[in-house]
Amino acid sequence: MQDAVYMFHPHFLNYVFDKDHPFDQHRITLTRDLLRSANAFPNKSEIVSVNHLDEALLHAVHVPEYVESVKALSALRPDGRKIGEAQKYGLDTEDTPFFPGMHQSAEIIAAATVGAAKLVMDGDARHAINLAGGLHHAMPQRGSGFCVYNDASVAISFIRKEYGARVLYVDTDVHHGDGVEMSFYSDPNVYTYSIHETGKYLFPGTGLVEQRGEGEGFGCTVNLPMEPYTEDASWLECFGNVLDDVLHKAKPDIIISQHGCDAHALDPLAHVHCSMDIYRRMPKMLHEAAHTHCNGRWVALGGGGYDIWRVVPRAWALLWMEMSGHPLLQKIDADPRLRLPEEWLARWGPESPEDLPETWLDDTSEWAPMPRRAEIEAANRRSAELASMYLR
Repeated sequence: MQDAVYMFHPHFLNYVFDKDHPFDQHRITLTRDLLRSANAFPNKSEIVSVNHLDEALLHAVHVPEYVESVKALSALRPDGRKIGEAQKYGLDTEDTPFFPGMHQSAEIIAAATVGAAKLVMDGDARHAINLAGGLHHAMPQRGSGFCVYNDASVAISFIRKEYGARVLYVDTDVHHGDGVEMSFYSDPNVYTYSIHETGKYLFPGTGLVEQRGEGEGFGCTVNLPMEPYTEDASWLECFGNVLDDVLHKAKPDIIISQHGCDAHALDPLAHVHCSMDIYRRMPKMLHEAAHTHCNGRWVALGGGGYDIWRVVPRAWALLWMEMSGHPLLQKIDADPRLRLPEEWLARWGPESPEDLPETWLDDTSEWAPMPRRAEIEAANRRSAELASMYLR
């Protein structure tokens, strides 16, 4: 059994809306190169995913008419033809416009997430990662929030059908994991736990702590909305406390986690003020949880993250190194000012529109203090206490 595998396919890089769109898959290349430069790239454990996904797996989550429309729109240039069909299925918006080859690239991403789940459930690997995955906003009948196919939902549905396993889905993206939540809103065997900036101010506007599921799945949906300008200590305190309660209630056979890294202070699409520290510590919590509660079975996915130069490569590299147990993490923990590889900084520094950070973690002592800190922490703590109370 391999300890951890890294899923990749060149077609991941074809999931491109347009050159000015904030969802930029260049971040995958930057992350892989950072891992190479740090001597942490998984050369022997990288798996190139298959070129095709069984369509029945897509249809288990997305209505067939939607899948057929995605295929049809994928063969067109975004020039106005079939625009009515695009509007019907949420693929004509500024956020999620249809693009050539859309079906093929989204299908490969979903295939990789299913492949990761199969490797872990079959016992061929303890952990697996697909950084192109985590497209958590796609709904059964429409695209949404940069997401065409909901690869996490497809993989969870596959796990439920093929293995009958109980699943805990944990979403750490700053945006509420609405698509995955709705896929399993009435399923008592799938717990979804999303920590995110409150929908009062941020897309998709959902994720209230009172949203708890329905029918047999009532109580299996857990939402933890955080206030704008939340900082590391409050985010981690609330996330960890509720995670403990979710784990004891869910009793999962496998953890599927989504690691959007847009709660960082530098991310341009949200208002949370966390540092790289949460992207070091949340994966560590989840890694420990997987070994404590489900024999190590853990699949990690990417997700959001729109400062592709200064934030995403570091966050996702830290995630992979935690998953694979790379010894560099011990040096980073011992020296928070440990420098990034000079090779990587020299290669990408001239291309970056902003000065690249020189260290793995952030020196938050240089950051301006956030206003209303005590008020924000108190509001977050109330949300966490309510989420935990609902689980008891």
